[in-house]
Amino acid sequence: MKILYAIQGTGNGHISRARDIIPILQKKGDLDILISGIQADVSLPYEVKYKFKGLSFIFGKNGGIDLLNTYKKSNLRNLYKEIQQLPITAYDLVISDFEPVSTWAAKTNNIPCIGLSHQAAVINKKSPKPKNTDLIGKMVLKNYAPVTVAYGFHFKKYDENIFTPVIRSQIREAKPKKLGHYTVYLPAYSDDRIIKVLGEIKGVRWEVFSKHTKKECIKNNIHIRPINNEQFINSMLSCTGMLCGAGFETPAEALFLKKKLMVIPMKGQYEQQCNAAALKEMGVPVIKSLKLKHIEKIVSWVNMAQHILVDYSNDTEVILDEIIKKYKAKKTAPLIKIGKKIDSYKKLKSKSFGKILEGLSKG
Repeated sequence: MKILYAIQGTGNGHISRARDIIPILQKKGDLDILISGIQADVSLPYEVKYKFKGLSFIFGKNGGIDLLNTYKKSNLRNLYKEIQQLPITAYDLVISDFEPVSTWAAKTNNIPCIGLSHQAAVINKKSPKPKNTDLIGKMVLKNYAPVTVAYGFHFKKYDENIFTPVIRSQIREAKPKKLGHYTVYLPAYSDDRIIKVLGEIKGVRWEVFSKHTKKECIKNNIHIRPINNEQFINSMLSCTGMLCGAGFETPAEALFLKKKLMVIPMKGQYEQQCNAAALKEMGVPVIKSLKLKHIEKIVSWVNMAQHILVDYSNDTEVILDEIIKKYKAKKTAPLIKIGKKIDSYKKLKSKSFGKILEGLSKG
């Protein structure tokens, strides 16, 4: 069986999860790997057959996605060319982790595509949602990478097709300890903002991993480092607590390691708002932004004891076996009718993908 595994390259979570999924898929068939996106800091130690620009969301420095920069770097015509270039019909099975080139190539050729991502779980009706609905954010999650059938990962098993997180073996097999420092990963905030706020909290050692610097520096009790996967893992394994965005993999790993956790969801990022709602239900402190007015909440979290127990068993291969088994059982018929073939750039632009870019430009 010839398998295409397509990975979203924006952010580090997709790549981190892929490092454990790829070796399993290699045992199931002849595997090719596709990556699109330009914002990941984690490398993938496997041969990548297809590298595309796709559509990346660009992090800003004020707590959210830089919508203007994202819109400027979005090239729908180039995306259409990448979709056309991908020989999607050469594959027996297509699995996409929220990756748009593969999913739209499958859609334009009426080929079933299996979604295996956190985003699939987030948009599930049974998963927690924030009080305020973000219509554009919802539209992006639903139409960015449309799939035939979706399986998702979330902090809890909210529905039948939702599984608990894939904890990478590097974390699962480690022996965590607590050396007193707090690890910080807030890529949507500038170093100056982080220093300004956390510098007010004395007596706490902050180890900050930054997307906005290439040089290591120390400002009083704040140690700022450029992103480095090994250093980040070592810091997380030995920290007392983790202060980070409301992404998925990092909070999930912090919970697995029994670390204290506080999250700050990115502004204008509906997925993170949904994650924050789920984590809040579990007892994780959530603050809206990194501002001086929230210092008391951060201090209170530093001083509190936090005991949130999770059961994230290692079921990744079982999950993949189940998905492949279901796919083979339905292989002779389409899993879901996914619409007519999109055979031109104009038709693609008129579909939901064009609406996503319009939404970003208005944001």
